[in-house]
Amino acid sequence: MTQETVTIYSTPSCVYCNSAKKFFTERGVAYTEYNVADDIKKREEMTAKSGQMGVPVITIGSRTIIGFNQSLLEEALGGVVS
Repeated sequence: MTQETVTIYSTPSCVYCNSAKKFFTERGVAYTEYNVADDIKKREEMTAKSGQMGVPVITIGSRTIIGFNQSLLEEALGGVVS
């Protein structure tokens, strides 16, 4: 399992955000979530990292992943499998 810090920038109504959070929970990956619908500072931080307003934006260590891409997430987490 990863030692890296995992952060997800999301909104409550985002289906892909919810899929990503479920993915992390099922694998026992701790993460910090920021609701960018309500938190303007975190929204600005997210757009600085990703260059866009779409969610989810996920950071794992220094790596930024835009959207819910299970294979990229598994790779970034060091091959965690279900």
